[in-house]
Amino acid sequence: DEEVGFITVKKRANTVNIGLLAVAESHRCQGIAKALLSRAALWALEEVGYDPAASINVITQGSNLIACSCYRSFGFSTFSTQEIHHVWLPENIVGNVSRADQLSIPFCRQHFTGKEQKYIQEVFDKGLDSSAHFTIMCSAKLQEIVGPSSQRVIMVPSGTAALEMAALLCDLQPGDEVIMPSYTFSSTANAVVLRGAVPVFVDIRKDTLNIDETLIEQAITPRTKVICAVHYAGVACEMDTICEIATRHNLFVVEDAAQAFLSQYKGRQCGSIGDFGCFSFHYTKNVICGEGGAISINRSSDLARRALVLWEKGTNRHDFMMGKVDKYEWVDIGSSYVPNEVSCAILWAQLDDAKEVTAKRQQHYNEYLTKLTTSFKNIPPSEQTGDLKLPLPVLRLPHVPSHCETNAHIFYILARNHTERLKLEEGLRAKGVSAFSHYVPLHSSPAGKKYGRTCGIMEVTDSVHNTLLRLPVWPDLTAAERNLITDSLEALAIEIERN
Repeated sequence: DEEVGFITVKKRANTVNIGLLAVAESHRCQGIAKALLSRAALWALEEVGYDPAASINVITQGSNLIACSCYRSFGFSTFSTQEIHHVWLPENIVGNVSRADQLSIPFCRQHFTGKEQKYIQEVFDKGLDSSAHFTIMCSAKLQEIVGPSSQRVIMVPSGTAALEMAALLCDLQPGDEVIMPSYTFSSTANAVVLRGAVPVFVDIRKDTLNIDETLIEQAITPRTKVICAVHYAGVACEMDTICEIATRHNLFVVEDAAQAFLSQYKGRQCGSIGDFGCFSFHYTKNVICGEGGAISINRSSDLARRALVLWEKGTNRHDFMMGKVDKYEWVDIGSSYVPNEVSCAILWAQLDDAKEVTAKRQQHYNEYLTKLTTSFKNIPPSEQTGDLKLPLPVLRLPHVPSHCETNAHIFYILARNHTERLKLEEGLRAKGVSAFSHYVPLHSSPAGKKYGRTCGIMEVTDSVHNTLLRLPVWPDLTAAERNLITDSLEALAIEIERN
């Protein structure tokens, strides 16, 4: 790769000196200097740790006013000149790091209701009680949304924490196996591996990109204990079939509904159908609180009671707070799964507008579908080739089964191959549009190879990894921005098809 910038870093005792920052003239004003400084600062922190007496100093010429201004914005103090260790930033990293935040249409932009600050102030006024007002209200509201199958909804610090609680409630033991798709986030597997269990990866469906329910049964062994259904992009898995298989083999079903809050399967809320439903309210999700999550314990009132003990670090503190015991004590395993009240205050404001936010995303989603499946009708017949017809073969669009309702968390397109996906991604970036691929499949990741096993051929998973591209679909996206995206895709697809 072309070297477009460098910075020198040197450590002496508990002091780190940074100097000789340089960026190629052809690549200036693109955020490269700040990216280099950030990487150098991270390196420095790793080297000196958190010694309160440590310092990070910049070494440059005092006459270089532009450089000094850049350094001061990081809070650095200025010395003289020095040289040594070089940290390089290749151009392929520049393309991903420095320019993405400057694009006119970012991939994700958070939506706020206007009530978040008011509710946060209420927290400050009342105090940071660990299971107070907003935590309780969010739990009750979510249980109402999930529906009557939920025995209890418990707020947790993240969707990851919800999955970890589900693993505890399934009583996973070392050597137990959990069947899941490989095309999912690491948290799905981490929750299993932390209990000493083994994630077993199976392939996904071509249409919804969810776990292929027809492949689950062949992955079941005497050690299988759980099936984890990940509702990718807010489209539900085939839950009836999955639950029927689980019942026949006496297995738990965990719904990883991190992307599927307010999505439905045959009129039922995602997260309400399996034994456990795990939700995320991470800042990239539809409804957000920065970091936050929830777990719905369905079907079993006994497990709902145990969940409260796990939630409170393995103690019966909840019974104590309810006046059922005169003191609380350690009664089971557990961890610190209680969320902070500020996050729940933000979430409460978000829940007020959750249906409206979902409707806006669904509108963008449907407009994308409509435009991308009909826009090519306007191409004059004289310009059409044999393959230039609907749907244009360059692009494959999302599929939502008629019995499912998506929350429009992700809108993706699928190119025919990796090369064409890169052309689409780079072409959109040139137009100021930020679009991204998604997961590296777990079965081909270093930790996946170390801790898990694969059942069968992962043909669809590997193909999707190479060809999927996600488009911006945040609620406040304007019609003009959406049209720019679809028009750009149209032009790029035609160019690819003709070349």
